[in-house]
Amino acid sequence: MMLEQQIQEDIKAAMKAKDAVAMAATRAIKGEILLFKTSENGAKEVTDGDILKMIQKLVKQRKESAEQYVAAGRQELADNELAEAAVMEKYLPKQLSAEEVRAKVQEIIAQVGATSIKDMGKVMGAANKALAGLSDGRTISGIVKELLS
Repeated sequence: MMLEQQIQEDIKAAMKAKDAVAMAATRAIKGEILLFKTSENGAKEVTDGDILKMIQKLVKQRKESAEQYVAAGRQELADNELAEAAVMEKYLPKQLSAEEVRAKVQEIIAQVGATSIKDMGKVMGAANKALAGLSDGRTISGIVKELLS
C-alpha cells in the first residue's frame, strides 16, 4: 500500500500549496481507490497493481475528454484535463516506446506460436499480462494486428 500512502501525502501537499489541478487529480485517484475498496460487499484490499490500473483508466478518460473538448472548441477545458492527466501520469511506470512494444510482442508471438490473425486472442492475452502498466491496450492491439496480418 505504498502507492496509496504516497497519494494521500500528495493530496495534503497539494492542499497546502493550493494547487487546484494536483488536488483534483489526486482526489480523483483517491476516490477510485475508495470505490474499489467498498465494491463487492467491501473489505477488499487494494494492491499497488490495482491502483496503477485505476490511474491508467483515469488518465485515459482525461485524454479522451480533452480530445472531445478540443473538437468542441473548449481549449481551456482540454488544457485542464491534460494537466490533471500529467499529474496522474507521475505515478505510472515509464511507458514503453512503440519499438520496444513491437519487440516484446514479437517475442510473445514466437512463444505462443501464433501464425495468423486468428491467433490474436492468444497473443493479446499474453501481451496484456506481459506489458501491463507499460503500454496501453490500443497500442498493443495495433501492433499485434500489424504483425499477425
